[in-house]
Amino acid sequence: MPGKNHNRIQHRLNVELAKRYDQQYDFLPEQDLELPTGRAVPDLAIYPNLTYDWMKDTVRMTDPPLTTIEILSPRQALTDLTDKIQAVYFPAGVKSCWIVIPPLQTVHILTPDQPIATFTSGLITDPATGISLNLEGIFK
Repeated sequence: MPGKNHNRIQHRLNVELAKRYDQQYDFLPEQDLELPTGRAVPDLAIYPNLTYDWMKDTVRMTDPPLTTIEILSPRQALTDLTDKIQAVYFPAGVKSCWIVIPPLQTVHILTPDQPIATFTSGLITDPATGISLNLEGIFK
């Protein structure tokens, strides 16, 4: 279950991403995904700008996002997230997955074909999307 730190980080990520990349991407928190490889609800899903039908909402997205962001919750095992990434996200076509570890103020970016990138300070850069954020802006 998410705690206060988790919720704060999720909010900060959404704000920082939208400030910089709103013209290029849509950022959907807690969006239900129904992918060919399984169902999941990432903390944040990043899509290329989407079209919206305000008369008919989409509850479950069936197209994979470009990127998913998962924030480790206090009672969650890291393997829960890495298993989901390997079994659900990457086989469905997700290009990158971020794992945010609040107690360590660390972000790991996983891609299907590159080594894991680990960030503990400075600028986070996602090789799949080109998104860059200052790590300190997430954990303030």
